[in-house]
Amino acid sequence: MSANLYSTFFSRFSPKLDKPAFVLASGKSYSFGDIDDLSARFAAVLRNAGVGADDRVVVQAEKSIGAVALYLACLRLGAVYTPLNTAYTAAEVDYFIGDCAPKLVVLTSARDGANAVVKVLTDEGAGLWAEALATPPYADLASRQSDAIAAILYTSGTTGRSKGAMLSIGNLLSNAQTLVKLWGFREGDVLLHALPIFHVHGLFVATHCALLNASTSIFLPKFDPAEICRLLPQATVMMGVPTFYTRLLATPAFTRELCANMRLFISGSAPLLAETHREFSARTGHAILERYGMTETGMITSNPLNGARVPGTVGFPLPDVSVRVVGENGAIAEDDAPGVIELSGPNVFKGYWRMPEKTREEFRHDGYFITGDIATRAADGRISIVGRAKDLIISGGYNIYPKEIEDVLDAVPGVIESAIVGAPHPDFGEAVVAVIATRGVDQAALEHAAHEKLARFKHPRRYVLLDDLPRNAMGKVQKAALRQAYKDAFKA
Repeated sequence: MSANLYSTFFSRFSPKLDKPAFVLASGKSYSFGDIDDLSARFAAVLRNAGVGADDRVVVQAEKSIGAVALYLACLRLGAVYTPLNTAYTAAEVDYFIGDCAPKLVVLTSARDGANAVVKVLTDEGAGLWAEALATPPYADLASRQSDAIAAILYTSGTTGRSKGAMLSIGNLLSNAQTLVKLWGFREGDVLLHALPIFHVHGLFVATHCALLNASTSIFLPKFDPAEICRLLPQATVMMGVPTFYTRLLATPAFTRELCANMRLFISGSAPLLAETHREFSARTGHAILERYGMTETGMITSNPLNGARVPGTVGFPLPDVSVRVVGENGAIAEDDAPGVIELSGPNVFKGYWRMPEKTREEFRHDGYFITGDIATRAADGRISIVGRAKDLIISGGYNIYPKEIEDVLDAVPGVIESAIVGAPHPDFGEAVVAVIATRGVDQAALEHAAHEKLARFKHPRRYVLLDDLPRNAMGKVQKAALRQAYKDAFKA
């Protein structure tokens, strides 16, 4: 029996083909039948371009119904969907194209595709979308096994080289099925979808849950507080990053009455401050459900749907997911003692694309994946994230690795050495501080280099110019000291 993921989605929504699947802010809607037909037409275009099972399709496109149809078309054909952040520069995209050797590249503007076919996806009246509408649908579904790779998602590495996490059909389906049940998705649920769809949260958590439950999604191109407030009365579930909730709390129109129809607010992709959790509950009467996951694993833990959603914690391991907290001595940490989160389960990825040695490094001999995140585990099993190894910065829900930014800034004439750290930020959770050892470099030159080489979300929001960086006896830069020194960099 084939484990094609699209066939599973279709089995859930096929009895409701006339029901709206996606409703745009303009009010225009696409039924599940429309999505089925459109994805089959996209599949035909991809097939005509030579795309088949296991071929990679790299996509850097704005959020749209066409982008959703393109993803579903890849599932239909058994192709490996590889979405890229829309903020990535051309140089960054070139790296990903070169690394994963795609059969097809889909972009928002025409350019060379490094020996791959390139198509342009913009709006319904042009490019790939127009080509799909003019092409007869290809209805056949590729036969797939559950361990076949469905997607490769790139996550930056601490050494500067991005890693492609290979996610199987089984990884994606097991996680989505668990979340639909765990979060109580039911008949009549309407998802308010304001997340981007180039990463796990917006595509594999939000969209998958809606498809499995045959729920309507109110599909917004981006988060806008005024639009959220206008549409909240039509929704029952919303998923967001902490920034969504802080910005809603700063919006006077966001009231308890506006949330009367809402069943559930979910937060992830970055730590939610306990203060935000408490303020949101006082304003709306709703306790935000915070959960924790990674690109390599999908969701790992969740606060309960029924039960205490404790501020500052990410809840309990999902069913069928085994989580342990390991101390520095390699032994399981005592209750409430910090250690590294390790896990095993059907959600854990298959490894890093073309990086077998790196894959081996990230797994224990018994198969547990080493997350690098530091946490404590209470006596009742509840997990609290207390820090992150490897200097990872999470800003507005996006992962930022310092080495990549440091490489760009170190190449600027006049820079002796740079050190990138994260500091608490009231809107983004964390933001980037660049501490530069310099002999008279112009800050404008640093800003120009970041603009040219890095996606906007990676840009430092504060530059600190020093004669030298603090170092330990071995000459290593003391980033802990820098984080402490600039922890108030973004306080009002």
